[in-house]
Parts: sequence; structure tokens; C-alpha cells
Amino acid sequence: MKTKKNQIILCIALLSFGCSKPIVAEDTANLGTSLLPGKQMVATALGQVTTVVHPGMLHSAADFTRMTAKVNAGAQPWLDGWNKLVANGRSASTYVPRPVDTIVRGRAASGRGENYIQACQDAAAAYQNALRWKIKGDAACGANAVAIMNAWAVKCKYIDGDSNKQLAAGLQGYQWANAAEIMRGYSGWSAADFTAFKNFMLNVYYPVSSDFLNRHNNTCGTHYWLNWDMSNLCTVLAIGILCDDVAKINYAINYYQHSGAGTAYIGRVTTATYPNGMDQAQEAGRDQGHATMEVPLFGTFCQMLYNQGQNFFDYNPWSHVNPPLLGVSEYIAAYNINTTNTVPFTTYNNCENSNQTVISSGGRGNIRPGWELVYNYYVKVKGKSAPYTTQFAEKVRPEGGGGDYGSTSGSYDQLGFGTLTFSR
Repeated sequence: MKTKKNQIILCIALLSFGCSKPIVAEDTANLGTSLLPGKQMVATALGQVTTVVHPGMLHSAADFTRMTAKVNAGAQPWLDGWNKLVANGRSASTYVPRPVDTIVRGRAASGRGENYIQACQDAAAAYQNALRWKIKGDAACGANAVAIMNAWAVKCKYIDGDSNKQLAAGLQGYQWANAAEIMRGYSGWSAADFTAFKNFMLNVYYPVSSDFLNRHNNTCGTHYWLNWDMSNLCTVLAIGILCDDVAKINYAINYYQHSGAGTAYIGRVTTATYPNGMDQAQEAGRDQGHATMEVPLFGTFCQMLYNQGQNFFDYNPWSHVNPPLLGVSEYIAAYNINTTNTVPFTTYNNCENSNQTVISSGGRGNIRPGWELVYNYYVKVKGKSAPYTTQFAEKVRPEGGGGDYGSTSGSYDQLGFGTLTFSR
């Protein structure tokens, strides 16, 4: 327990961020009926989805109308975002996929070597080709997006490996689904092939992500980091939307809002909240490479539900200064935008007593796409102040996507191209 004198010293040290004594990290069993002592629910629980909107994942029909109009008019920053997309070799209509019968991430009992990077690259290529078709009507890119997805649907039957196979499912599952959602209704994608792709998602990706969320490999609830939980929740949600399965969509809603056993439950997505509007990122004490994954994954989850009529961007049941996504974005962006900013840190201890007492400087300054989504919703649409999110979005602009941020899997952890797709 800090003395009052020490708290004053801390506040002075953190003056640029405001006095940042932590409030609490919430963790109630059911936000609809159970509250922490002294807390008053100020936002009722959101409802359930009964019908599915298409296109309704990361991008709506209105979004595509805006993108097309802005790019055709040569307006900025959309044109810079478009040029970034076209410059990426994975968006080319000549891109050749490399499907495998078994995706392997981690050590497989069969002895098979890792090959998951091929799914990373091809899912990114399918999405990028799909964007080029949808925005500018590039027929060759449309045909290639479908060809990439058909090739995987025909050949790939299984995801293998140690527990890391669940990362392969979570991080690429929602990306494949988003590519397919863009191409839904494309005249060159036969009904039989579209059904085959949906079955590929249901039979290969969904079982791995669903099992992870339900069991967490028989570990305790906070054993796994947020990027594991949130990526697999995004995949279950995206497959639900793609396949018109409201039960899967509502499972994702309930997991986040009420009953999730893991770190993607709203009471655990942040580990402390501060009066300056920041929320401590769950992986902040681990390293910044992983902490910066939280914003694009969390944002993807909120955006897909927003396009299904469920606004978790603004869902803030404990009336914190900011809703969780914006609070986390401000925290991570402030720490990573330069090396002079300081942010508060409250000791984080998971269910296995793995204490983290200081924020990690490992990977500080890591650049990932994903801040345009958050910036444009909260600042441009809602008119809120988000100074560090704004600075980070400006630093990354124009956002690229898979393949623009290195050759390892980290370049493919998010779809990117937010300057093109989310600018308002």
C-alpha cells in the first residue's frame, strides 16, 4: 500500500498523463446480475443477434461505398491507403496460393514440420485480392481471391501441432472468413464452392477455436494471454457471421459480456483502469510486441459485432473514463509512440501466480496496423479525445497489411489496411 506522500510523488511523475492511481480491474461473474461492491451498472447488457447482416464483418456495404467513392475521387488519405494495398505483392491477381492438407504450428506429434506461414500468407492474399475487387471492380483480383479460397477448401483438412495450433486457428480463421464475406455474392464463386469454403471453416478452424475457448487446455482461466483468447473469439464470431449461425455469434457476445472463462471476458481484458482514461493492457508486463496485438484484435471483435448491430465499442458497464478498447489503445499507444512517455503499471498476477510488477520495455516501439479502426471510430465518429491513439494512427498511416511488417508470422497477425477501409 502506497502512502499518501508516495501517491503524490507518483502523480507528479506522471503529470502528463494525470494522477493515475488504479481504480480496479473488474471481474464479475455476470454483468447482467452481479456487480462489484460500490459499483453501479450504468449500461445495460447488450442483446442477442437474431438475424445476420451481410456484408457484416469488418466492413459494411456503406463502408465499401465510401471507399470506392473516395479512391475514385483521389481523396486522401484513402488514396494513400489504396496505393499501399496495390503495392503489396499479396494483393496481385497473379499471386499463387500454397495450400496444405494439414496446417502445423508448434510441435506436432506426427513429427510434421511447421508450415502455418503458408496459411498466414494466403489468407492475407485472399483478403487483399478481395478488397481490390470490391473497391475497384478488378475482375482478375476477384477471380484470384476465390481461387485462393477454393484451393484451401479442397485440400486442407486439419490443424495440427501443440497448443500453438490454437493460435493458427485464432489468428487466421477470422481473416479467411472476412475474405469470404467480401466475396459473398460474387458471380464467379459458385454456390457449391462457397458452401465448400464454409464447410472448410466449420470443419477445420471452428473446432480448434471452440475447444480452446471452452477448455483452455484444462488450464485455469487466465493462464493464456489475451491474444490467444481474443483471436479465437474473433474466429468463432466470424464463422458464425459467414455461416448465418446466430448461436455462434451469440456465444461470442455472451463470452465477452457475461460468461467467458478466459481473458477475453470484459472483466479481464484489462488488468487495471486509471482516472486518466487509460486501461492497463493485459500483456503489458509481457512485452510490447504482444501488447500491441491487443488493439487490432480487440478492435476487430468490436467492429464485427458493430456491423451486426451490437455496439461494444461504447459498452462501458462500470462507467470508467473510457470504454475498455479505447482505454487499452491509449495506454499501449502512449507507451510505444516514443521512449519518453511513462504510463502507470499495477502488478498483474494471473491464476498461476505469475507476478508481473513492472511494464515490459521489450519490443517497445513495435509497429502494427490496427489503430486507424480505433482512431476513426472514437475520434472521427464519436468526437472523443484520444491523443495517443491519434498519434499512433498518424505514425503508422497509411496502414499496410500482411507482408508489410516483416516476413514472420507477426506481420500477419492482423489484416491491416485501415487507412483505406476505416478512414472517415
